[in-house]
Amino acid sequence: MSDNIQAAGGGSDVSSEYERQVVPDQARMGFKSFLGMYAGEHTAGTELMIGPLFVLAGVAAFDVVVGLLIGNALAVLSWLLLTAPIATRVRLTLYYHIERIAGRYTVVLYNLANGLAFCFLAGAMITVSATAVGVWFGFPLPTLADLTPNSIGWVLSVLGVGGVITLVAAYGYRFVSWFANIAAPWMVLIFLGFGIVSLKWFVDAAGAEIGSATELWTLAETAIWTGVRVPGQPDFTLWHVIFFAWFANMAMHVGMSDLSVLRFARKSWYSIASAAGMYVGHFMAWIAASMLFAFQMYDAGLTTDSAMIAAAEAGRIPNPLPGPLADQALGVAGLICVIIAGWTTANPTIYRAGLAFQAIIPNVSRFKVTLGTGLLTTFVAMFPGVAMQLLGFVALYGLLLMPIGAVIVIDYWVLPKLGLKNFYAEGVNRKFTYPVLATWLITLAICLGLVEYAEIEIFFVALPGWFIAALLFIGLSYLAQREDSTQSIGRDSSSNSAQVGTMHTSVKE
Repeated sequence: MSDNIQAAGGGSDVSSEYERQVVPDQARMGFKSFLGMYAGEHTAGTELMIGPLFVLAGVAAFDVVVGLLIGNALAVLSWLLLTAPIATRVRLTLYYHIERIAGRYTVVLYNLANGLAFCFLAGAMITVSATAVGVWFGFPLPTLADLTPNSIGWVLSVLGVGGVITLVAAYGYRFVSWFANIAAPWMVLIFLGFGIVSLKWFVDAAGAEIGSATELWTLAETAIWTGVRVPGQPDFTLWHVIFFAWFANMAMHVGMSDLSVLRFARKSWYSIASAAGMYVGHFMAWIAASMLFAFQMYDAGLTTDSAMIAAAEAGRIPNPLPGPLADQALGVAGLICVIIAGWTTANPTIYRAGLAFQAIIPNVSRFKVTLGTGLLTTFVAMFPGVAMQLLGFVALYGLLLMPIGAVIVIDYWVLPKLGLKNFYAEGVNRKFTYPVLATWLITLAICLGLVEYAEIEIFFVALPGWFIAALLFIGLSYLAQREDSTQSIGRDSSSNSAQVGTMHTSVKE
């Protein structure tokens, strides 16, 4: 296919980010780099936000444990079987890869949507870190109901945290990976500490004796994950947990954004490093974080539906803010963990967003574009409503990018087997082809229509949406390529007729 693409931009220097060329041998990285990056990115500040949101959604003990085991396994398989094989064969950024399929004009719109989605996600991560700074300096923190900044102190803390994170991301993937490798091992221990401390709180408060796994499970069912939902929050079942865990990072694996990261991997199987992020971050850390908040609910007596409804009407639901929860559990160590955890998650996210925007304006350096991206992300972080609605936003953000992931898989593996050309826009030298844009927009319209009119929850529409996008792209590619072929034959026929006419004229003369 195109492993031998010549550089279209960027240098051959090892420090280059190779935005528009294949990653060369000397710039490829070993397994350890990805282990640290995935562990650092997914054992992070947002875990302290998602865990409490599970409790607010009334998840039960069996649902959260079994659902996370299954959902995270599906996520790892998605990286391993969908993303990594293409990433290590083509070795291009997501954005240049799409440009070769869809054309320059199509990819500009996609990159804009992609970059903005990443900015909102990274903004939630900065929000998480800023809650720890707020505890440290004692200014008022946002509540569950706050959508906008509530104090000057909050604005200043977000600016400070966002500035540091932006600088780290601007120095490129190697610096991001190095930073994650330094921070990840310590953060894992802190998250484990959150779980241990909160479990001790429950044992002491419930007066329980934990002498066996059965007794521990009984405590989990009756005191920690009771299945009691806060009014106005989603109502999570086992299937919600499975699909949320699988698709929480849908944009990265099914949506193929991690083509930009895994293109640096020497081997495709290095993507198994994502398991470090899923089972340390999206299993252990989510459970530990939910236990921290669940104790606040238990201590407030919010273990029944009637008590929860009364508390919600009176505005007495505890705030699920990571900073105060971490401070109560482990003091200064907990606060430092929340701050750094936000950095390690937001760094690669801003890096990805910077690549998206840089693909729109390739004449501007990635460093400058990433700085501008960081400023936009920091502005988003000032609005805590994004983090407070993180479960729904994560599902929407993955859905937004999912159809393009289906396009990439079909273009690389399926179209050549059907006798169709892949990387079609590059092959015919066009800046716009309609199959990709039409597939993206029609799939999104169908999926959002299912949510709005068929009342299918947003967590469940992405899976059928992928197959809808795949079929649409195959059909539209066939129509577009057949049309181009017919027009080409027509042009050739006209040209031959003109030549024959000229010959007849010459003979007559």
